[in-house]
Amino acid sequence: MAQRKTADASWIVGSAIVALALNLRPTMAGVGPLLDAIMAATGLDHAGAGMLTALPVAVMGVGALLSAPLHRSAGKRAYVGFAAALIAVACAARAFAHDASAMLMTALLAGAGIALIQALLPAFIKRVYGASAGAMMGVYTTAIMGGAAAAAALAAPLAQMYGWPAALAIWALPAMFACALWFSATRPTTSQAAPPVATARTSGPRFAVWRQARAWELMLFFGVGTGAYTLVLAWLPPFYTQLGWSHAQAGYLLAGVTVAEVVAGLTVSATIARMPDRRKPLLAALGLLIGGLVCLMSAPLALALFACLLLGLGIGALFPLSLIVALDHSDDPARAGELVAFVQGGGYLIASLMPLVAGALRDRFADLTVAWAIMLAGALLLCLLCARFSPRSYARFSSSHA
Repeated sequence: MAQRKTADASWIVGSAIVALALNLRPTMAGVGPLLDAIMAATGLDHAGAGMLTALPVAVMGVGALLSAPLHRSAGKRAYVGFAAALIAVACAARAFAHDASAMLMTALLAGAGIALIQALLPAFIKRVYGASAGAMMGVYTTAIMGGAAAAAALAAPLAQMYGWPAALAIWALPAMFACALWFSATRPTTSQAAPPVATARTSGPRFAVWRQARAWELMLFFGVGTGAYTLVLAWLPPFYTQLGWSHAQAGYLLAGVTVAEVVAGLTVSATIARMPDRRKPLLAALGLLIGGLVCLMSAPLALALFACLLLGLGIGALFPLSLIVALDHSDDPARAGELVAFVQGGGYLIASLMPLVAGALRDRFADLTVAWAIMLAGALLLCLLCARFSPRSYARFSSSHA
């Protein structure tokens, strides 16, 4: 009976994690397919439109970098629930955001909520799931991509029926549900996994993550890889509407990318335990990403679906693998959480530059080919960096701050 109760509690906590993850991208993924309408209504130029994706990503980065005190506090459960509520408020406010400043403020608010959740949940997963944390991280990141897929696919149809403000505001509903489910699932009387959220302490002396060269390498890897995601999220639909596709078609293409990301994420979750050396899957993911970028640069119309598949599989595998590799570097949940917070913090700041750069390039050249080329160069750089992530190097990193 006790085992059954534990299993039920684990299932409820896992459901809450998935519900939260589903809400971490719709505030950005729903914008791309509607970007032309948003720009026309608010007066944003392409660089300003890029800010709608870049701002929340940058806030996510700053929030992760400043999250160390949160990891040591006793109120992490409340912070996660408050963050979900912030996302709900940001989405709801978009029903009334009819000018550029209001849209940018909602992007900042949503970014703050996303930052809190992304900073705290990986360490929570590491504590609660232990040796199975890699698999659960795969489920968590896959759910993030699933939320993006739903937002991208539904954006244009919802906008046609209710207008673009309502199409963006509707995502307040699942955020409210996730908030309620999280508080219910992590009550001490509901789950034995809940207490570590509030009581975890690092088992050894504190260490300065920023002094570790490997932490910077992991941050660069995550940042450039996530830059591919933010670039595609913000600018793939406008790239294809400029080539003559309808907004709905471009939104479905982005949804197709994110569905492929979900497939890749699930594959990573199911197989990662059999691949202790993460370099091979990382290189495979980078190869897929490079192939997709080459398709966009060489024959975007003829190879649109192939590019969609390659980009989705590459980005979808790269995102969870980047976080899993970071978690691999420490067996201590608190230290792993601090490392992941540092990696995500600096990484998201790097990733936030790509939508901005792409918007500025589109204003300058009326084309995004140069942006795809810059991303291609970044992916090739990651192939070189990946070679350094051998399992033996994990132990060296851990012993350097033991």
